[in-house]
Parts: sequence; structure tokens; C-alpha cells
Amino acid sequence: MYMTIPETAAFLSMPEEQILSYVLEGRIRAVHDGEQYLVNTSQFETHFQQLELAKQALEEWRATPIPDDVDIQDED
Repeated sequence: MYMTIPETAAFLSMPEEQILSYVLEGRIRAVHDGEQYLVNTSQFETHFQQLELAKQALEEWRATPIPDDVDIQDED
């Protein structure tokens, strides 16, 4: 599915100027049809999958209890 720059900006919750800048830099692949740039949204699927994996890993890390330190001695 192809989207225009404004549609892509709304999809990614980013400013249109930043999306256009990324397209011109080649960081986002796009096709120019003579009037406007069209961005294929399938290129973002991997990004969103990796983002979800990173969120899951962070939540697992946060849920892991801090182990007792074997070097700490009880003063009592």
C-alpha cells in the first residue's frame, strides 16, 4: 500500500517536513510519480516488529527481580 507524505506523517506520528527530509536523504524509500512522493508502508513492518520485541524485552527486564548481592555482609 502506498501513502503520500502527509498520510505517512500521520501514520508514523511525525511532522511532514521530517518525513520529506527522510525521503530526500534516502532513509525512507519512496517513489516519485511526477507530482508527489509515494511511500510503500510495508517497509515499516520490520521496524514495528522490532519495536514490539524491544518493548517486550524491556518489560521482561523490568519484571526481573534484583538478585541479592553475595558480597554484601550483614552487619548484625
